[in-house]
Amino acid sequence: MEKKRFPKELVDSPLFLLKKLGMTAKEDAVEAYEQLGLHPYHHAILAAIDEGLRETQGAIADALGYDRGQLVGLLDELEEAGLVERQRDPEDRRRQVVLMTAKGKKMLTRFRELSHGIDDSFLAPLDDAQREQLHALLLTLAEAHLPNCRFAIAKQQAAATAQ
Repeated sequence: MEKKRFPKELVDSPLFLLKKLGMTAKEDAVEAYEQLGLHPYHHAILAAIDEGLRETQGAIADALGYDRGQLVGLLDELEEAGLVERQRDPEDRRRQVVLMTAKGKKMLTRFRELSHGIDDSFLAPLDDAQREQLHALLLTLAEAHLPNCRFAIAKQQAAATAQ
């Protein structure tokens, strides 16, 4: 009896493999973050706030490609956990400014460690050169297909060129 396997036609498709690997990576990440009582979305929000460029709820939602209503719920969870606080923008009372608390900064450090561990585990079959090559290829695809990546990629490439 043959082992369970995907049809060759599907395995021959890079997009099929990307989709399946992406789903597996997401499941692994969600499980790991849930052990902290949070979600990878929370990590993304804290990372966006940490950059200092996205302080309002709307700017955070836009930067991450999140629905603004979804972001409000996620911020509620972060606020309840004491990781962020929201204040009215003194320049525009209609907007909420989101600030990371000291506890949020500590959690962001834990998130980063967790994320690196997930990356290392998932990419374990690849050596360092293969990981760099994979990352470069994924950045090329992201630049073409993910508008929210374009600025970050350009900034990363400029930093690499300056070194």
